[in-house]
Amino acid sequence: MTESRFTSPRRRRVEMAGTLPAENPADVPAVLPVPSARVPVAFDGQGSGRGPLTWGQAEILLTMRQKGWLCLGGTLPLEPGTTVEAVAEDLRFMVSRFPSMRTRLSFDDSGVPSQVLSASGRTVLEIYDTEGEDGARELAATVDVHYRTASRDLENEWPVRMAVVRRDGVPTYLVVYSCHLVTDGFGAQIIGRDMAARDTEPPPGTEQLDLARWQHSEAGRRQSAASLRYWEKRLQAAEPRPFPPSADRREPRHWTGELSSPALNLAVRAISGRTGADSASVLLALYAIALGRRGVFSPAVIRPQASNRFRPGLAAMVSNLVQTGICVIETADSTVDQVIARAQRDAMAAYKHAYHDPAGLAALLAHDAAQRGPEAAPWDGYSWAFLNDRRGNNQDGDGKPVTAEQLELESTRSTFRWSMKKDNPFEPLYLHIHDTADAIVLTMCADTHYLAPATIEGLARDMETVAVAAALDPAVPVGTAAATRS
Repeated sequence: MTESRFTSPRRRRVEMAGTLPAENPADVPAVLPVPSARVPVAFDGQGSGRGPLTWGQAEILLTMRQKGWLCLGGTLPLEPGTTVEAVAEDLRFMVSRFPSMRTRLSFDDSGVPSQVLSASGRTVLEIYDTEGEDGARELAATVDVHYRTASRDLENEWPVRMAVVRRDGVPTYLVVYSCHLVTDGFGAQIIGRDMAARDTEPPPGTEQLDLARWQHSEAGRRQSAASLRYWEKRLQAAEPRPFPPSADRREPRHWTGELSSPALNLAVRAISGRTGADSASVLLALYAIALGRRGVFSPAVIRPQASNRFRPGLAAMVSNLVQTGICVIETADSTVDQVIARAQRDAMAAYKHAYHDPAGLAALLAHDAAQRGPEAAPWDGYSWAFLNDRRGNNQDGDGKPVTAEQLELESTRSTFRWSMKKDNPFEPLYLHIHDTADAIVLTMCADTHYLAPATIEGLARDMETVAVAAALDPAVPVGTAAATRS
C-alpha cells in the first residue's frame, strides 16, 4: 500500500483495518494479467443502511485478520453460445438480489468495523482475451489464482469479483470469487439455486442488518450469555494442551492431505444405520478416536462448525452464519459405539451453543487463562482441533448389513494425496469433510511444525481403519496401541 505523507492518521488506521493480506502471497502471479475490458454493471436492490457486524461476520473477520482473506468461488467452463452480456446480467442479478453482495465495511477511528449496505451502485465484469485452448486455460488459471489470493480492500471494493476469459473472441471460462464475509458454503448453494431459477421474489427470511440489530439487542445478549455459560462448562472439562513440536518439520510448513475413501463411506453408513446416530456424529467420533490413537488429544477437544441455519428465519439467508462450537469427547477405555453416543450428545449441544458474540468468547478465554494462572497453558488456536463437515445432506445409514468382503474391496479403492503445501498461517489442524457419489473425502489441513506428515496422513487413515472395524463389530474397542505419534 502506497501512503502519501499527507494521509491523515485516521485514514492510515482505516486502511490498516480494512485491507486484508493475501491468503498466500507466494501464490500471487508475478505478472498480473491486464483485462481487455472492464464492463460496467449497474445494480439496484432492496435495503440499505449501516449497522454492526453479525456474529458470523465478526468471527470470520477475526479469522481473516489473523490468517489472510478467505473466499468462496472458482473457475467454470461457459456453455457454448454464452455472451458477455449474459454473464454481465448474471452479475447484475446476483448483486441486486442478495444484500450481502452489496455490503462493504467501514471502520471507525479505532478500527472497529461496521457494515454498510448500498441499495444501488456499479461494479465491473472483467474481460480477458487470449488465443487457443491452452492459452485460455492457462489465463483462466492465472486469473483464478489472482482473484483467490490477492489482497482485498473491504472498505472500497465490492465483495464479489467476476471475469470472463475469451478464447479467440469466444467466452470460454468464468472466474468468480466472493469474500467469505458475505456468504458461507450453504449461502453459495442458495445463490446458485436462485440464479438458476431467476427468482424475482424478495429473498425470504431475515436480512443481515436486522439480524445484527437483534444480536446486539438485549435478547441477543441473553442468547450469547447462555451459549458462553455452556462454553465455560466445557472448557472446565478439559485442560488446554498445546500441540507438542513435530519431529518432522517441513517447509512450506502447512500441508493439506486428502483421503478419498469408498470404504469409509460404506462403513459410516453401516454404523449410522446400526446405532441410529447421524453420519456427522459418527465422523466426529472417528475424528476424536483418531486424535487419541495418534497421541494428539485425549480427551479430544474439537471445534465443529455449525451452520446455524436451523434457527428461525436463517435457512435461506445469504450471509456468513457459521460459528464454531466446542466438544470434549472422552475416547479412552471405550468401544467405538460408546464414543459415537458421546459424540452425538456433545454435538447437539455444541451446535445449539455455537451462536454467540465472538468478543464475548474472547473475553471468556482470557478470563479462563487468568484463573488458571501463569503455569497453565492458555486456551488459544493451539489447544483444539477444528472440524468442518461440508456435506450438504448427510448420507445416514439405511440399516443394511455390510460384509467384510465388501469393505475389503472398497478399501483397495482408497487413495491419499498431498494436495497443497504453503506457508500462510492457519490452525495447527483442521479437518474438512465432503463426499462424492461413492466416497467420503477427508481433507486434513495441518501445520507440520506440530503434526508430522506421517501423523497427518495417519489421522485420516485411522478414521477409515476404525470405521471399517466398527462396521463389522459393534463392540470393537477404540484401542491405542495400533498407532503412535510421529
